[in-house]
Amino acid sequence: MQGCAYIDERFVAPEDARISIFDWGFLRSDATYDVAHVWHGRFFRLDDHLDRFEASCRALRLDPGVDRARMRSVMHECVRRSGLREAYVELLCTRGHPAPGSRDLRTCTNRFMAFAIPFIWIADPARQRRGIDMVVGTPQRIPTASVDPRVKNYHWLDFVTGLFEAYDRGGDTVLLTDGQGAVTEGPGFNVFAVTGGTVATPESGVLEGVSRRTVIELAHAAGLDVQVRRLPLEELRRADEVFLSSTAGGVIPIASIDGVPLGGRARGSFGPVSERLQAAYWALHDDPRHADPVDYAAA
Repeated sequence: MQGCAYIDERFVAPEDARISIFDWGFLRSDATYDVAHVWHGRFFRLDDHLDRFEASCRALRLDPGVDRARMRSVMHECVRRSGLREAYVELLCTRGHPAPGSRDLRTCTNRFMAFAIPFIWIADPARQRRGIDMVVGTPQRIPTASVDPRVKNYHWLDFVTGLFEAYDRGGDTVLLTDGQGAVTEGPGFNVFAVTGGTVATPESGVLEGVSRRTVIELAHAAGLDVQVRRLPLEELRRADEVFLSSTAGGVIPIASIDGVPLGGRARGSFGPVSERLQAAYWALHDDPRHADPVDYAAA
């Protein structure tokens, strides 16, 4: 795979980035991570991703052992060495493993890693034009009282089960609910519903995505009524438009939910609000306030 990884204080090829099978990040999903992206050679909202990564580490009592300046430097260097102009860039911290014969978390040495690989899409532009079919899965999203979704984590078995259900039903992706009639999120994305000029997105049970924040800001700037609140599943089904937000693709319009087309539109024909916010999202990548250029010529 094209790209570059950083592990054990070395930059290596992605296939050479390995961790011990005894690392609790692998054995127990005891880890946190964050994903930024590079578009046309520039990181987008990198500081927001670093803010969230540092907050997640604090919440889980993980110490990556490097300061923010080093994190930024490592991410830039992974991209520079890879030569990628459009990249998916992840940094992560695992618990490591405890002292031999111990289960005491305090004896673990936490590990910091990062990698840059070619940009990953939830659905690439060609697939988006054909239309994304979303299925509402039967698994309940992990309750917030058990795992705080604001801490980016690898607890994805509910999503995995839901995705296979979606595939079996002819869908492209899955959305999970809280078990009480309200939608939460999907694997790697937040969801928005547009009804009569109002844009609504769930307030709880979700990762507070950087792309989600971007969409909310853009919608406010466009003069739209934005509501961050409980979003009932039945309201989502009746919406004029539904779209996703994700680092892995930005604003992605949905064509159908459980096989039912949205808004009575033909496949591949999306609502005006989704299209407007999608265009605004990508245009924002040229805004110097949010762009952090990669120096590909650095020694």
